[in-house]
Amino acid sequence: MVHKGFDNEKYLREQTQAILQRMKECDGKLYLECGGKLLYDYHASRVLPGFDPNVKMRVFQSLKDQIDVIVCIFADDIERRKIRSDFGITYDTDVFKMIDDFADWGLAVSRVVVTRFNGQPAAVQFMNRLARRGIKVYTHKATDGYPSDVDTIVSDEGYGSNPYIETEHPVVLVTAPGPGSGKLATCLSQLYHDYRRGVKSGYAKFETFPIWNLPIEHPVNVAYEAATADIGDVNQIDHFQLSAYGIQAVNYSRDMEAFPLLKRIIEKITLQPSFYKSPTDMGVNRCGFGIVDDVAVREAACQEIIRRYFASACDYAQGIGTNEAIVRLKLMMESLGLNPMMRKTVGAAEDAMKAAVAKGKGRDGIVCAAAMELADGTIVTGANSEILHASSALVLNAAKYLAGIPKAIDLIPKQTIESIKRLKRDVLSGRRVSLDLDETLICLAMSAPINPSAQCALEKLPLLRGCEVHLTHLPSVGDSNGLRKLGLNTTSEPKFPSANLHDE
Repeated sequence: MVHKGFDNEKYLREQTQAILQRMKECDGKLYLECGGKLLYDYHASRVLPGFDPNVKMRVFQSLKDQIDVIVCIFADDIERRKIRSDFGITYDTDVFKMIDDFADWGLAVSRVVVTRFNGQPAAVQFMNRLARRGIKVYTHKATDGYPSDVDTIVSDEGYGSNPYIETEHPVVLVTAPGPGSGKLATCLSQLYHDYRRGVKSGYAKFETFPIWNLPIEHPVNVAYEAATADIGDVNQIDHFQLSAYGIQAVNYSRDMEAFPLLKRIIEKITLQPSFYKSPTDMGVNRCGFGIVDDVAVREAACQEIIRRYFASACDYAQGIGTNEAIVRLKLMMESLGLNPMMRKTVGAAEDAMKAAVAKGKGRDGIVCAAAMELADGTIVTGANSEILHASSALVLNAAKYLAGIPKAIDLIPKQTIESIKRLKRDVLSGRRVSLDLDETLICLAMSAPINPSAQCALEKLPLLRGCEVHLTHLPSVGDSNGLRKLGLNTTSEPKFPSANLHDE
């Protein structure tokens, strides 16, 4: 049973007040750079049990009459079709999704900036698509001399060459699908134009991690490092904050390195000393004040670090990660006394695989297994077969357990499975004819109207959201999609389920 470690209502009050106070201090328009995810922040909900993944949007919904939204996207991310891993969609598709999601919360997004634009064809197509849907699209070029030549940056040849984005409300949220999208440069460009027009404005940063008022070695902050191991973020004590106020705070390396230059740029734009004395000063993060059970969040964060280790190892096996990231994560685990077997589903999946091998199960001589920890702590397992992938067997077994259905009862008619296998083998010329999780879920839904047990199992699937899963082999695309859609926290061993380089 997961213990609640975070109070959303307390955070909502604290965070709303902090933003209103910063608006007052700026005495004009506030450009709020939003790092991290405003919606569907599942990293935060994993490391802070009880955290509503949409609570940050609730903050802004309460201020919606005072807010404009600008979404930034880097032109090269569009061109190379960069993927947002938590949704499995490209950054440009995520911009469309963000616009729809914000609208559902009562916040209209009518301005999108394509940053560092240099005529990239895919970016042009993206902009045309937005413009034809009534969205104002702006382009910002790469700023000459950035980041060191402040005189050029803060000039008509630098920020001044970017078009000004007209906004109406006192708070402007500047957000993006992911890091490196140009949010900060967009904020500073707007500040430059405002001050040339005689309009007062200010800048602040809104993000969740690292949590500045937790110790640097706290597992929640280490989990942030684990989440950014691929880009090399490192938590540091904010020595600017310590020097100015005698208060120890935690920030991360990129903000620490950028602060002196950022402060110079702001002071050159505003022609007055900045009231910011540290990177922590620039933030309005109140997440730490929502923690109500430190033991619970420590345990949850430790589990997230182990999950990140497995994810990094799998990325490396698939050629999209680095060994350096794996080494960093191993060091983080060692510093906290963690090891992979502390994830309960790891040992359970290995035991299930050994049991399946002993029974001669599997497909083409290869046995894959999976284990799930349910909300009540019960461990359920599954193994692959001639008809089902291990993920498919696992989810069906978990649904049967929750519904009180004996394991021997078939939820999907054998005739249905055989028909699909023939289609995949004889018509679609597939090598793997057993059902992946996506296919299995569709079959289960089709069986529900004619099979009361299938209907009962189908109704239990929402209870799986947030449960922990481990696989002994890398999941297929269909398995990954199904596991993600069910909201399962999944890890796997960095092993391929087949010797084939291409295995459907």
